[in-house]
Amino acid sequence: MWQVSARSLCRASSRAWQRRLPWPGPAPAAPRSRGPAWSPGTAPAQGLSSMAPSIRLSPAARSLFDQPLAITVQGLGPRQQVTLRTSLRDETRELFQASARYQAGDDGELDLARCPALPGGSFSGLEPMGLLWALQPEKPFWRLVKRDVQSPFLLQLEVFEGHGERHGRLLAQAQHERAFLRDGVRRIPVREGRIRATLFLPPGSGPFPGIIDLYGTGGGLPEYRACLLANHGFAVLALAFYSYEDLPKGMKEFHLEYFEEAVNYMLHHTQVKGPGIGLLGHSKGGDLCVSMASFLKGITATALINASVANVGAVLRYKDITIPPLGINPKRIKVGKSGIADIIDALNSPLEGPDQQSFIPLEKAQCCFLFIVGQDDHNWKSEFFAVEGSKRLQAHGKEKPEIVCYPGAGHYIEPPFFPMCAASMHLLFGKPVMWGGEPKAHCEAQIDAWQQIQAFFRKHLTGELSGTSSKL
Repeated sequence: MWQVSARSLCRASSRAWQRRLPWPGPAPAAPRSRGPAWSPGTAPAQGLSSMAPSIRLSPAARSLFDQPLAITVQGLGPRQQVTLRTSLRDETRELFQASARYQAGDDGELDLARCPALPGGSFSGLEPMGLLWALQPEKPFWRLVKRDVQSPFLLQLEVFEGHGERHGRLLAQAQHERAFLRDGVRRIPVREGRIRATLFLPPGSGPFPGIIDLYGTGGGLPEYRACLLANHGFAVLALAFYSYEDLPKGMKEFHLEYFEEAVNYMLHHTQVKGPGIGLLGHSKGGDLCVSMASFLKGITATALINASVANVGAVLRYKDITIPPLGINPKRIKVGKSGIADIIDALNSPLEGPDQQSFIPLEKAQCCFLFIVGQDDHNWKSEFFAVEGSKRLQAHGKEKPEIVCYPGAGHYIEPPFFPMCAASMHLLFGKPVMWGGEPKAHCEAQIDAWQQIQAFFRKHLTGELSGTSSKL
């Protein structure tokens, strides 16, 4: 009875999932033969069925990181119980793993798009991409990032016999590359004037809608979101703003003139379609984008991911204007027994007292805004900032911004299928902090937000209308 109800449930859930994602086609059937099914990257077992177990993937050998991956195990025994495990090492060789327990169908096939994971693993239920979004680091407080977008992550998949705490016999294994650069996308280091950045251009002659992409307080030059976005037809400049090459090492103060150079670089680039460009910022990168949109010319659309509308962490200067950082009260930081800090209440309100000077005058902006909000963000009160930003815009007769809120999503809303980071080191506070989020809800938020961001930029940078509406 349980098997029948589970199968009927998984068929209905599969249809719902596939409506949400451009799911790849079914995995190709494995050739049937009397001997073991040997293929590159696959370790079959013998004696369990007429066809040795094997893993079939679609796409087969390589896929883009934000692309779904269909996983099927064939050649198992009828209703055989197995455990699937995925492993991935980042460029520092830190290990990430996830596992899930399954039961094959009557035909010995296990299709993760139709068969729910059973309790006892990293996740349960019908989660075709669970083995990727549920990856967790072996090292505490470690977040998965991609440092070199020109090389893929190598994903290892293994199938083990049984559901024990200790993995049973290895039945099959395969490897798959999760890439970041689509064929034909050009990666161009930019060192013009003071600009320290990397430009990604889609294939073709262009021009393309242009976007500047900013990350947060981690510093450096993260490129992975920019190049994934370029795969979808945008010219994207990943811009460093501190702790990179000869840029300032710390977050003491920022001069908007540096960011103005980057805006002008994009506006005058022959491959960038005018008359304006877009801005995409997460966390501290988000409030920098709000400042850019408020004071600089040539900005048409600004998308913000869990951003503040007050200046945070460093003094901001532009010409004769100075915006102080929002005040912090360390007494409001809560530290649990695990040593992880909850900093959600640490910032002062930009609506009260001297801290009102930190509120960025976004009413000066001549662009449209999109706020992506994780309602379980514990870095700061992202929903509060989005709502207050909206109030201020409307109070000055400006267009109401789009606000898309995601229950259960935390601070690090990344491109699809990045595993949720619940806690990691915070460079400003010098200790591990909780970022919030529930893994499944966070994963679904990342998938939907990625579509929302692209639709927003296409609408405002190209005039292309989209039927995209939030699924959550």
